Amino acid sequence: MSDRFERHRQAWTQEEIQKLHRLAEKGMGLKAIAKALTRSEESTKTRAKADKLKIAKLR
Repeated sequence: MSDRFERHRQAWTQEEIQKLHRLAEKGMGLKAIAKALTRSEESTKTRAKADKLKIAKLR
């Protein structure tokens, strides 16, 4: 567990939500989006699901 997030349980800002939407539309994977937002993958996935966004499954 090398990646630690200091932003535990902080509310999403409007700017972060817009960035999430842009990155998801570009087809980026969950791990890359989470790293770009400095959020955990679980938090990012939960927010994307709440906004009904599709995140690409990179294989």
